[in-house]
Amino acid sequence: MNTPNPALRESATFDRGVISEIQRAAETGIYDIRGWGAKRTLPHFDDLLFLGASMSRYPLEGYREKCDTDVVLGDRNAKFPLHLDIPITIAGMSFGALSGQAKEALGRGASEVGTSTTTGDGGMTPEERGQSKNLVYQYLPSRYGMNPDDLRKADAIEIVLGQGAKPGGGGMLLGQKITERVAGMRTLPMGVDQRSACRHPDWTGPDDLAIKIIELREITNWEKPIYIKVGATRTYYDVKLAVKAGADVVVVDGMQGGTAATQDVFIEHVGIPTLAAIPQAVQALQELGVHRKIQLIVSGGIRSGADVAKAMALGADAVAIGTAALIALGDNSPRYAKQYEELGSAAGFYDDFQAGKDPAGITTQDPELSKNLDPVEGGRRLANYLRVLTMEAQTLARACGKSHLRNLEPEDLVALTVEASAMARVPLAGTTWIPGAL
Repeated sequence: MNTPNPALRESATFDRGVISEIQRAAETGIYDIRGWGAKRTLPHFDDLLFLGASMSRYPLEGYREKCDTDVVLGDRNAKFPLHLDIPITIAGMSFGALSGQAKEALGRGASEVGTSTTTGDGGMTPEERGQSKNLVYQYLPSRYGMNPDDLRKADAIEIVLGQGAKPGGGGMLLGQKITERVAGMRTLPMGVDQRSACRHPDWTGPDDLAIKIIELREITNWEKPIYIKVGATRTYYDVKLAVKAGADVVVVDGMQGGTAATQDVFIEHVGIPTLAAIPQAVQALQELGVHRKIQLIVSGGIRSGADVAKAMALGADAVAIGTAALIALGDNSPRYAKQYEELGSAAGFYDDFQAGKDPAGITTQDPELSKNLDPVEGGRRLANYLRVLTMEAQTLARACGKSHLRNLEPEDLVALTVEASAMARVPLAGTTWIPGAL
């Protein structure tokens, strides 16, 4: 291997990654499609720190004093709101993007720890409904697989207006993943790329959406909570309009949110970081007098119990995980290092979820590859991961003197950078200064 001359200086604007992408585009004439979510460095939860108790605050003893974790979602209008044991839910990921085994594993793991899963585009599968104690049914612009009977079988309905990785853009499932079963569920031809609409076909604004929500409530006999999910962009205004339309729960997905497949330029250049979106959403709810009455779920880059606790301290009622859940199932596992190398990637780097060649059996419809994922073992791994996230969040909450995760608050946090301080609206560490605060 030739070592570059140490006197050579790489361009910060045209670095090797940029050069490679220009060369790829020039050679193929098509834009890059991938999964995994934003890879650029963004202000994130790691830029915040908790102020643990010492003299001015009184901590709780982890071995003797409880820190509760339960959350109720959608109790404003629904006859049967969701009662979850932990405030960590599984985000919407479709059958089609994921294998049937993966959907089953998600249901098994979530149910074991008392939380919910979400269907994603393309409809409800028996594997997921059969294993998910609490299942949220996504109602998307495509209407792929939409079935009123399945709406009634669900425990909640999530109207998707946007996704963190691609707010303003529709879904994408390439032809190599459109098997006979996937095509049948979506009432579309096999082997042909399926691109979802970027907006719903039967409304153009919040007034129309309010009518649709009433329709969904009537179809389900006012039993199910209605969520509205938005990609984080103009979050303050979008949350206010979601409340006006009648949402019981608002889901805000930051740009670190993953996706099975979309344009790289979309993933990296549209939306705002999760950290910046939460305070805007909370402000909107507070100004309307409905914070904690209408629940806020935050997603997009949640990885650890620290992330969970920090999101809740900023005002979220719960979080949702997607990419992290897939990693817990076995995505990018070193056990498939050789297979990833054969695909031109490596364990920890594989993001071609759209190709349907995932050796872990998760983001594929290939029956042979899908066999590599044991749904029972995958469910066990996911349940373990969710337990760890919960225990980590409890540890931090107790250190701040809180007997429930929902009691965490912005006063418990400081920021390490000026950017994070301004976005999260908490003081820069060691000061009382919040940039931009009046």
